Amino acid sequence: MRTVLRTVDHELNSYEFIGNSTGGFTADVGIILGTGLGGLVKDIDIQHKIDYKEIPHFPVSTVESHHGNLILGKISGKNAVVMQGRFHYYENYAHEEITYPLRLMKRMGVHTLIVSNACGGLNPSYRKADLMIMRDHINFHYDTPLKNFKLPASNRQIYDRGLIALAEKAALDNSISVRKGVYLSLHGPALETRAEYGMVRKFGADAVGMSTIPEATVAANIGIKTLGLSIITDMGLPDTLKPAVLAEILESAAEAEPKMTLLTRKTIEML
Repeated sequence: MRTVLRTVDHELNSYEFIGNSTGGFTADVGIILGTGLGGLVKDIDIQHKIDYKEIPHFPVSTVESHHGNLILGKISGKNAVVMQGRFHYYENYAHEEITYPLRLMKRMGVHTLIVSNACGGLNPSYRKADLMIMRDHINFHYDTPLKNFKLPASNRQIYDRGLIALAEKAALDNSISVRKGVYLSLHGPALETRAEYGMVRKFGADAVGMSTIPEATVAANIGIKTLGLSIITDMGLPDTLKPAVLAEILESAAEAEPKMTLLTRKTIEML
């Protein structure tokens, strides 16, 4: 894996570029648009849009469905910095690179992060297109983005209980059915085998994906309260496992997207 280390000087250079490009824009909320939350862009009063490629030292999305823009604007009355496209371990990025944008968000004033993902359901009570609020996670990347952090770093409470409660209230108030569970992340990009699905379920996971954990871990450790939201796009039940069909996965994400977008907007309104 090639790693391009970002120093504090790199961070300041990126931050200054964004500030100079946006008139010193500051934000309350950071949002990472994973699969199923792309439609949220339509609800943002966009004031600035910057291609990742223009920002010095910023990673670049290589996944075809990820646009690769940093969007700055207002949503639900709050200033927000929004990543339209994220980075993954399987794209050959190190955790320090995946989480570089979080350090810039912190400099811009962000105190709350909402991060979304698409994942496979492991809990037999779940169904495709369900929404899941992440109450905890299991890191199977065999790596950590905290290697260069000064102690004490902690994983005791990554996902903020107060934000989870707000999301549950937003769901209840708007008649949105949600699950609450444990998310486990593997390297990717291949989906899991029948045996792997069985193994990670035994470890206590309700859903499995390939992202989110690096960003959430760094955010929590630099003082940004974090809410994780998942869309169940397919089921990984070993006894009834079917071949994965990309069109069906995207169909589940599209079905859940309006609910995910509404839940996100209403949660932000209550911050």
